[in-house]
Amino acid sequence: MNREFLYEMLRTESVSGGEIPLQKKVAAYMKEQGVTVNTDPAGDVISSINDDSPFRVLLCGHIDEIGFRVTCITKEGYLHVGKAGGVRLSLAQGKRVTVLGKKRVTGVMGLLLQKGEVKAEPELTDLYIDCGFRDQEDARRLVSPGDFVTYTYTVDELENDCIAGRGLDNRLGAYTVLPALLRARDKGARVGVYAATTTGEETTMRGAFHAASRVKPSLAIAVDVIHTSDFSGSLPQRFGDIKLGGGPVLCMSSVCSAPANRALEETARRMGLSVQYEVASGVMGTDADKMNQTNGGTPVTTVSIPLRYMHSPSEVGCLSDVEGTVELLSEFLAGLDETFNLDPFAI
Repeated sequence: MNREFLYEMLRTESVSGGEIPLQKKVAAYMKEQGVTVNTDPAGDVISSINDDSPFRVLLCGHIDEIGFRVTCITKEGYLHVGKAGGVRLSLAQGKRVTVLGKKRVTGVMGLLLQKGEVKAEPELTDLYIDCGFRDQEDARRLVSPGDFVTYTYTVDELENDCIAGRGLDNRLGAYTVLPALLRARDKGARVGVYAATTTGEETTMRGAFHAASRVKPSLAIAVDVIHTSDFSGSLPQRFGDIKLGGGPVLCMSSVCSAPANRALEETARRMGLSVQYEVASGVMGTDADKMNQTNGGTPVTTVSIPLRYMHSPSEVGCLSDVEGTVELLSEFLAGLDETFNLDPFAI
């Protein structure tokens, strides 16, 4: 595992709609690895091997993160913001943030008080950022409406191969598709493999839709994160019994390809690799939902990485799960050829 590059991805802000600075780093890194790299107008970066193969597998890991955008600046110099994705507002108060203005500006989400106590359930219009500006004119020297805002927390190492930081959803998945492609190449993969770091999943899901429309894959796999059920108050009956450090998570869903899931399970069995299961009765809220709607019905599935405290300022993941997902995908890809049957009616 290239921890240095993973941590660089985690340190680089990539709020939904503002992914290009990080995407440039991904494109440069993959070009150094000697694979074909293309970009598209949606902001996707698509790395590939074996482009002449008629059987193509698209791996998608969305590279955007939740965050905020500045909407207005008050006469006192405070910043108001809108949400970019599913931000949990109750967790925002008092958190340190970075405003990506004309320069990087540090601020604090203001504390809202009711009768001297912190307001438990703030509205978006309640929130404001205090950067220490004297007034509106002072703020406008450095900040403009539309500027992106992230929590300042980047990445810290915990015990037992765990890490904490903002944006593990889904920088872990975006990172994973890159070494999965490279390792599949090293293992002699014969099919076309396309690793896309996609834009906009947290807000519009545009990136995966356009990537799949261009690549026209035989099979598409969304690599994302999934809530664990191994901490206080979490409900295993919501998605399944999923543990941090328990290995990659396969999804049982009406959207997911049964032939692809069976092949992934068989690959894991041969490897002696533990896998876990997510159950989704309807849409999954991942890139897979959109990719399935392209090209007359692209076969899709997901492979997910367990994550605690999703959409919070400090999510927690485990690097052994990332490594296990890379190994599962690369081994699966290396074992494919163009005869792989994705027909759900075939038994």
